[in-house]
Amino acid sequence: MLKDNYLNRFKELPETVRQFGGLITLTIIIILSFGILNIFWGGGDELIRKMKLEEERIAKEKKLSELISKLPSGILVTFDGTDHYKLTDEIYEQVCKATKLLPQRAIMAAHFLNYEAYELYTINGNKIDETYVKWNKEKNKCFAGYTVSGANVGVNKTANVSGEVLSFLSTGIDTRVYFIKNF
Repeated sequence: MLKDNYLNRFKELPETVRQFGGLITLTIIIILSFGILNIFWGGGDELIRKMKLEEERIAKEKKLSELISKLPSGILVTFDGTDHYKLTDEIYEQVCKATKLLPQRAIMAAHFLNYEAYELYTINGNKIDETYVKWNKEKNKCFAGYTVSGANVGVNKTANVSGEVLSFLSTGIDTRVYFIKNF
């Protein structure tokens, strides 16, 4: 009987009030559904951790970009005795960490001391498989290198060339490895 009274009262309400009540009920059901799904599959802590790591990476990149824009354009060296801009040890480390480019000029200079790499580079159409520029904390030096192979022309050989970065080339927009000491 009580149930019928409430049902009759609900039916007597104006159509707009019933539609609004239905809309509110549907909204509450959807919010509760997403809340329950988030409990089981939300992964909120890991997502927040990843977002913080990405924010830190972006902040570091921005800081390094500001450093690079303040450097003079031209050759940046790590040693005395030249007219080029000499980097302090601290700036040398920061420039190394900011550098991602290993241009063909540095690769060709390093080939002079590694005939096998030069030969593979020549026969495979000047294709470089992998390059890297890394800071070595233990030695407090920057190292760069690359790998060439003849896989794309049927030669089953690979050559790795690496060495200490002695100088960089600053363009005002980015830095590039200028010379690799690989002997």
